[in-house]
Amino acid sequence: MFGLMGKIVRVNLTEGKITEEEIPQDMAKMFVGGVGLATKYLYDEVPKGTDPLGPDNKLIFMTGPLTGTACPSAGRYSVVSKSPLTGTWAQANSGGFFAPELKRTGYDGIIFEGTSEKPVYLVCTDDKAELRDAAKLWGQKVDDATDMILDELGKDFKVACIGPSGEKLSRLACVMNDKHRAAGRCGLGAVMGSKNLKAIAANGSKQVAIAEPQKFRDVSKKQYALINDSMLKVGLETHGTNLLLDMVNVRGGLPTRNFQIGMFEKVEHVNGPALTENVLKDRVACYACPIACGRVSEIKSGKWAGKSGEGPEYESVVLLGTSCDVEDLNAVTMANFLCNEYGLDTISVGNVIGFAMECYEKGILTKEDTGGLEITFGDADMLVKLTELIGKREGLGELLGEGAKRVAEKLNKGSENFAMHVKGLELPAYDSRAAKITGLGYAVASRGGDHMTGYIQGPTFIDTPFLVVDDSKIADVYMPQQKDALVLRDLENALTMFDVSGTCKFMGLMLDAKEWVDLIASVTGWQFDIESFKKTGERVVNLSRAFNMRDGFSRADDTLPGRLLEEPMPDGPAKGHMVEQLDTLLDNYYEFRGWDKKTGKPTAAKLKELGLDTAANDIW
Repeated sequence: MFGLMGKIVRVNLTEGKITEEEIPQDMAKMFVGGVGLATKYLYDEVPKGTDPLGPDNKLIFMTGPLTGTACPSAGRYSVVSKSPLTGTWAQANSGGFFAPELKRTGYDGIIFEGTSEKPVYLVCTDDKAELRDAAKLWGQKVDDATDMILDELGKDFKVACIGPSGEKLSRLACVMNDKHRAAGRCGLGAVMGSKNLKAIAANGSKQVAIAEPQKFRDVSKKQYALINDSMLKVGLETHGTNLLLDMVNVRGGLPTRNFQIGMFEKVEHVNGPALTENVLKDRVACYACPIACGRVSEIKSGKWAGKSGEGPEYESVVLLGTSCDVEDLNAVTMANFLCNEYGLDTISVGNVIGFAMECYEKGILTKEDTGGLEITFGDADMLVKLTELIGKREGLGELLGEGAKRVAEKLNKGSENFAMHVKGLELPAYDSRAAKITGLGYAVASRGGDHMTGYIQGPTFIDTPFLVVDDSKIADVYMPQQKDALVLRDLENALTMFDVSGTCKFMGLMLDAKEWVDLIASVTGWQFDIESFKKTGERVVNLSRAFNMRDGFSRADDTLPGRLLEEPMPDGPAKGHMVEQLDTLLDNYYEFRGWDKKTGKPTAAKLKELGLDTAANDIW
């Protein structure tokens, strides 16, 4: 094959057996790579009712056809499994340098199945994979474990691993690579921990074969030129993703005090310029990235002075900061570092801490429940303490590590209304009352409270069109129209293709679909056009949806927290607004998707149109 290496490695951890298998050509053409291929394997091999933390669940790492090539930001991979946090199909995606190195070993991906009796890690080199004992690594934080592996294998290896949170099966645990990059969402670090799998280390020398090298070089060169001359590059390079904070705040949609309000009064203490001026040490780019939006940070004063690492990103600053009413950027940065070290999703951790603070404020969570801790909004030291407790799964951290949905189910007393999650996945850093179509995006996403599958937040909160779709304009963020559901559908289909191809979604802002089609076609040698691009994305979205429907999810699960549906925004530009039109938006969206309005299932006709006959038979 061109683009793809053409094979995966299958690791049966129960038996300690490793086999290689070729990726079927017809399956590759239908699903292309990355999250597409991984979702196909997951659907076929993980049956209805599988326990996400049991041996029958599978954990799939998969790169795309552009991963490891010279096109812009082609350094990403997807981890796909059944989520222990939500019980749904789950994907976590990450950049850095691990994915290109894994692909250079000759494997497009890895399927882990079963459970090892003892801690192990996998080493991948050219056309070879072997399991090694990880007893000495178990219990180590991400940075320490990574260093120990590099000391043993050599500095040329790239490592993806879990921290103590994943080992202890925290449902907020993630997979970290290159120490600081996170495949963050859905608790997939806990799946890795449940299998006694500590890490994957990769080092290869193989090159990605390109079907039409000159055409590929020409298209890539054009893309780099466009990006290098763009304001996107200037903004992200200067302040990183946290440049968004002021934009969302001024729209009145910045989650503050657990989404109670939509503006943060002391925004200048935590925004992009504040991060740049106070903790920025250096800028870092992922593989083949012309932007360098990553932040290398160091705390320069106070009790955590000298601590350094990467981040925080926009989502982390908001959920760990404004949502907890914490204005101390050093504390937010320290909590972010702890999440990286313990292997935790910063979005979910910040969200559940903000939720706990509100529960304490309302008397739903008492000192007896907290072990004597006073967990009040604005307490910077408590933010850091609770983050570490969640990382260690100690004290109150044992409960909070289960996620907002399960905490609310245990506490009751109306807390379910302001537990800010969808399907169990904690919401990210945008309040939908200030841009209502984003609420539909959260509600219908296969993995739950997900902003990245369709990133409808871009056209709404920051007025940024995505050139990868024909029309991503939202006319009125407060009065959603039927067409807005079509925009969401088109964005989901198109942006899924970035996770399929192994590239960064920021590139969808700058470059149109034709350019991405030319890249995929020139790399793979396939007859791949814009219609193929759209249909492949649509196919993956529908198969992930079918995975959930097969396990009993329905339209009833496509909903939002009561706070967003029933509580008008109390202040700011969005004052008086709530997401009261969700049912109508769902009807519109299902119609554009070809899904049954009563049940929320993809219709049998739609699934068969996409070549997903097995899924049609399973859910109908």
